[in-house]
Amino acid sequence: MDHLLSSGVYSTLAGFVEPGETVEQCVIREVREEVGLEIRNSRYIASQSWPFPHSLMLGFHAEYAGGEIVPQPEEIEDARWFALTDLPALPSTYSIARYLIELYRAQRLGLGEPSRPG
Repeated sequence: MDHLLSSGVYSTLAGFVEPGETVEQCVIREVREEVGLEIRNSRYIASQSWPFPHSLMLGFHAEYAGGEIVPQPEEIEDARWFALTDLPALPSTYSIARYLIELYRAQRLGLGEPSRPG
């Protein structure tokens, strides 16, 4: 599942950890808040330094557990499922979002692992 950025590129969901919650709880909460889906078995994949606002992006994969995609209009223009063989325009090759999408695709289609972002 990807969501549309203002640049017309689809990306992964993102958010910030709130005080008192674990990163795993944050992943579940952000997915629920931003697109209304329930997930399970979230797994840490990789991290990437992010210049604004001086953050560290933590990338996770998770399994779909239920719900229908209902984008939060204040944050997300569009969100939808895509076939792994028919993906839309994706974020920069150097982004963790691109790596997460390409890694998931490679694992499901039996392809070689993509390069991790810088």
